[in-house]
Amino acid sequence: MLLLNASYEPLTTLPLRRAILLVLRDKAEVVHGDAAGAVLHSATAALSVPSVIRLRRYIRVPYRRRVPLTRVALMRRDSHRCAYCGKKAETIDHVIPRSRNGPHVWENVVASCKTCNHRKADRLLDELGWELNVTPTVPRGLHWRLINGEQHGDPQWAPYMARAAA
Repeated sequence: MLLLNASYEPLTTLPLRRAILLVLRDKAEVVHGDAAGAVLHSATAALSVPSVIRLRRYIRVPYRRRVPLTRVALMRRDSHRCAYCGKKAETIDHVIPRSRNGPHVWENVVASCKTCNHRKADRLLDELGWELNVTPTVPRGLHWRLINGEQHGDPQWAPYMARAAA
């Protein structure tokens, strides 16, 4: 579900349960229903599953210059591929290990498979003779800051994402 501020600016994505609670508590309203037309039923009511909801009151959101570094966003940035061998990534790895004063920033963290992460341990790439397949960078674009890197989603979100980019 896409959550919009009262001004129709996209804020975040949230799980169905949280979206339904916001609507039932009259803190949000449904802007678009689910494209499949799904309906949730209770003993006394029926509610169409929302795809986009809007808060009834405006929430001030502090501006962040940098995209927050999270495991989910990092995996999305690296397309769930190991930066060392290209296989499916399951973990994250610091290029310059934390034990050697490597910072926990976008430019020093990559997605890694368990095998490469274990083999690298707390060593530098030069010590192993390894190279990175990609250069770790800070993600760019409004969608990374607004909705945690969510690039896919319901086509009904497009007008709201375009509004945010403008």
